Amino acid sequence: MDITPNEMWDNCLDIIRDNITPEQFATSFAYVKLNSFEAENGKLVLDVPSNFIKEHLETHYIKLMKAVFKKIFGNNTTLYYNVAYISQEEGHVTEKTINADKVENGPARVSGNKTPDMLTAPQVQDLDSQLFAEYNFNTYIEGESNRLARSVGESIAIKPAKTFNPLFVYGPSGCGKTHLINAIGLRAKELHPEMRVLYLSAHLFEVQYRDAVKNNKVPEFILFYQTIDILILDDVQELSGKKSTQNTFFHIFNHLQLNGKQIILAADRPPIAIEDLEDRLLTRFKWGLQAEIEKPTKSLRLEILNAKVNKDGLQIPENVLKFISDNLDESVRDLEGMLNSLLAYSVVYNCPVDMKLVKKVMPRFVDTIEREISIDDIKEAVCEHFNMPVQQLDSRIRTQNIAYARMLAMYLSSELTNKPNTQIGQSIGNRNHATVIHAIKHIQDTLEIDANVKKDIENIKSLIINISKK
Repeated sequence: MDITPNEMWDNCLDIIRDNITPEQFATSFAYVKLNSFEAENGKLVLDVPSNFIKEHLETHYIKLMKAVFKKIFGNNTTLYYNVAYISQEEGHVTEKTINADKVENGPARVSGNKTPDMLTAPQVQDLDSQLFAEYNFNTYIEGESNRLARSVGESIAIKPAKTFNPLFVYGPSGCGKTHLINAIGLRAKELHPEMRVLYLSAHLFEVQYRDAVKNNKVPEFILFYQTIDILILDDVQELSGKKSTQNTFFHIFNHLQLNGKQIILAADRPPIAIEDLEDRLLTRFKWGLQAEIEKPTKSLRLEILNAKVNKDGLQIPENVLKFISDNLDESVRDLEGMLNSLLAYSVVYNCPVDMKLVKKVMPRFVDTIEREISIDDIKEAVCEHFNMPVQQLDSRIRTQNIAYARMLAMYLSSELTNKPNTQIGQSIGNRNHATVIHAIKHIQDTLEIDANVKKDIENIKSLIINISKK
């Protein structure tokens, strides 16, 4: 009995699921559906809930998808997406079928696990640089955590091997290293089309080297890499302990360096912290510039979210974006995955992207979320610190100790919440905004001359943290 297109699609998902993590599948493929497949012309149409997810698939999984679809649906398969676009009018959804981005094929690619060979090395115009088109300087948001690395990267793209060589970029996973080194390669290709630019991971380099050893093609392997003008090697820490591969890369590195070719390296730690790295290779990694990229700051995370939302024409409230940026502080990938999940949920369940949805999806990305501090939390903490009932704080009593506690509550409410002074006053004994302004100024002035006030605030803040976690 012939297999149906739906069964073929299920087979595709099974293969994809085996090749990525459950988290990646949940945020990328869980809401992708088969629309149609025409066996006579190989037209495969997939339903995706948004253009954002379509671009995410194209950027991160297109090679895997193409290979799987070719295996299951046939060699002549052409991929299309049926994208649901949410218009400005709430609830109005339109659909548009678009062709998948093209991926170069044929002998020009050197992305496989086979040994690159000088005898079949493509010309400059045919060499697939393996760079991700989405990872460019236009989409790379600058902040304090990456300003030095970006500035240096742009100067290298303008004048390869004339400024910092090698460039060694390092930082924790998800901080934007791969994006930056790809952006350098893309800008260099744009400015210097005559140059041979190649990006690959250290893992792929190792796989290719093992294949070269197996087939007695190590000299050809080395000669191929010695023809590259700008070599970009990602995840260098994966060379750790691989002595033979390190030795081979050492000879390639030396040749490129001596012949004025640019080398760009990236890792999750500085060279000195990579274990089992040969001293002579370590020395060369430290020759140029080591540029650290730190985890994105809260303001940078918010900028990144706004940039992604604006790029795709999405409508997500600012308070939702701020909540995400406040709570997802590990990596840019988490921010992207969170947006993917929110959009998928919104389209599939026809619900708005609001705080309710965010708090439902967020536990997939972080273990715990601290709820927003309220004025009531602050009042409770102040009263616990001064051992008084909340009713006294809200009362009209003006004795010195109660008035002082009330002013601290107003000051901390202004500092720790985004509530206006009018609402703060109403929540603390129904005072007017002028009273709140006077209380804030009084505490600010007293802080500079009275250490006891500072101590009271520190103790109350500790109590607030504990209360907000309940």
